[in-house]
Amino acid sequence: MSRIYLDHAATTPVRDAALEAFIAQAKRPGNASALHSAGRSVKLHVADARDRLAATLAADPTEVIFTAGGTESDNLGIKGLYLAARAADPAKNVVIATRIEHPAVMESLEWLESHEAAELEFVDVTDEGFVDVDAWQAALDRHRGRIALATLMWANNEIGTIQPIEQIAALCQAENVAFHVDAVQAFGALPITFAEGITTMALSGHKIGAPVGIGALLVRRDAKPMPVLHGGGQERDIRSGTTADALIAAFAAAAEEATNNLPDETARLARLRDQLIAGIQAAIPEAKLQGPRDPKYRLPTNVHFSFAQAEGDSLLFGLDMAGIESSTGSACNAGVSRPSQVILATGQDEAAARSTQRFSLGHTTTQEDIDGVLTALPGIYRAAAQAGMAAEKSSIRTANSHR
Repeated sequence: MSRIYLDHAATTPVRDAALEAFIAQAKRPGNASALHSAGRSVKLHVADARDRLAATLAADPTEVIFTAGGTESDNLGIKGLYLAARAADPAKNVVIATRIEHPAVMESLEWLESHEAAELEFVDVTDEGFVDVDAWQAALDRHRGRIALATLMWANNEIGTIQPIEQIAALCQAENVAFHVDAVQAFGALPITFAEGITTMALSGHKIGAPVGIGALLVRRDAKPMPVLHGGGQERDIRSGTTADALIAAFAAAAEEATNNLPDETARLARLRDQLIAGIQAAIPEAKLQGPRDPKYRLPTNVHFSFAQAEGDSLLFGLDMAGIESSTGSACNAGVSRPSQVILATGQDEAAARSTQRFSLGHTTTQEDIDGVLTALPGIYRAAAQAGMAAEKSSIRTANSHR
């Protein structure tokens, strides 16, 4: 049975161009930090890849700091900027964010709160997941002179909401506040750049078709986040570690392919996305679309619904048995079933947060994939709804046990 893969937001299949670049570079001997001919050759190939990746984001090559992936980039950007701000001015301990950030951001913030006396200020979002811009400005005003950094993701990994990043960046720049952006889901799906006002920006290779294990943190040339890894001082003395030259070459190849034909590919995926949304709404009236209702503010790759009275995991396993691979939300919660924090942050109840299903499209998605989901999903939903919600069944069992 051929399978339908609609979990590209978790990871997308490796592109042929990236695999070929990886193999070609992996065959070259040498460490980029070595001074002999082999080392210098590797260093030149890495520099070329850095130039090519930077060009896809209108960034300067010196602003590209290679990491092991999006999680490390978020940790380095957030912790590094916070620690640098505190070292320069101990009064700066406030971090402005939202509650819909990726776990790599949220847990970094919680660590700073627990270990580095950070004061977290969470700005509200709308029911569609958009940041309240006026409330963001109010937070900047309220904590003026005490803000170590602010952070906001460019596009939400669960519900696909595209944030007004350039507007928020301008507000932060006007207040001279360092601004970290998680662009992991946006890169390769939207025409983004390392815009003015952004201090650091996290990217991940395996979201765009590079192998797992490579990412980047873009760091403005006048910024100096404190390192969280110490060693040989590679990557501008911001991130130490032996240069992963084969992965870097693959990352650059994937980035070029993902961005070269972006308008056409975005339009193709948006058409498929809209077909899937319309088909689900027609076949399952109980399904509630999460995230933006206006498609121009939704990632072209994102379809996210709450299915009334159906446990998200029941839907996921039913779909999996039918050969369809989807997700209940973020892939970075270590396989633990829990209500979506993003849905809760938009003001909805736990039932909605537990009944979610995300279908995320990518470069291998076809019309046949969409048709296959629309054929299988209604029956899978009915079976999952008949099985009911785990929380409700647990409450019934508890009530019965007390009779």
